Amino acid sequence: MSVPDPDPAEHRDSDPAEPQLPVGVGPWPGDWPTDPRYDRELLEHGDRRNVIDRYRYWTMDAIVADLDAHRHPFHVAIENWQHDMNIGSIVRSANAFGAAEVHIIGKRRWNRRGAMVTDRYQHVRHHEDVAAFAAWAEAAGIPIIAVDNVDGSVPVDRADVPERAVLLFGQEGPGLSAEAVAAADAVVEITQYGSTRSINASAAAAVVMYEWCRRWA
Repeated sequence: MSVPDPDPAEHRDSDPAEPQLPVGVGPWPGDWPTDPRYDRELLEHGDRRNVIDRYRYWTMDAIVADLDAHRHPFHVAIENWQHDMNIGSIVRSANAFGAAEVHIIGKRRWNRRGAMVTDRYQHVRHHEDVAAFAAWAEAAGIPIIAVDNVDGSVPVDRADVPERAVLLFGQEGPGLSAEAVAAADAVVEITQYGSTRSINASAAAAVVMYEWCRRWA
């Protein structure tokens, strides 16, 4: 379930003020392939999208269908109360690690800039609040694994993180709401060795998703 884009400008791959270097590939050389997955406009003009080589010249629908065939059984959920700029980066990581779905909890409009258009290839579902999200997880039979360094949390490298789970992340700064922590089946944290109390929200999400993939992918 993809949320309609309320602000297409947020889909820019990079800052338009920055110098742009050529990326991707140019027009298809030679005879065009007949495979219906290929996009005729991209074949003619080139494919400058941020996609892996396997998907060059493919239509967006063909890419999503291929991803759907081998997505992992973990989900990612993010509380969205402050229009946090990290949300887009978390969506981008969810796409990179093959998450089944991304769940936005709270405000429907979220900061897409950091997603680098990967949300076009990633299923995104919206929940009005934590209660609605928790009801979805219970109905789906998917345990909620909250990620925050609060009292009682277990280091993720030693925690029991099931193969089928939804990894729940909070906002930069305040972290998860008390309601979200209470709704979780378990709470994990990332072991740190420096002086700061926490790490960037999108970095934390990438670490935990990688840990899931290290065990289960």
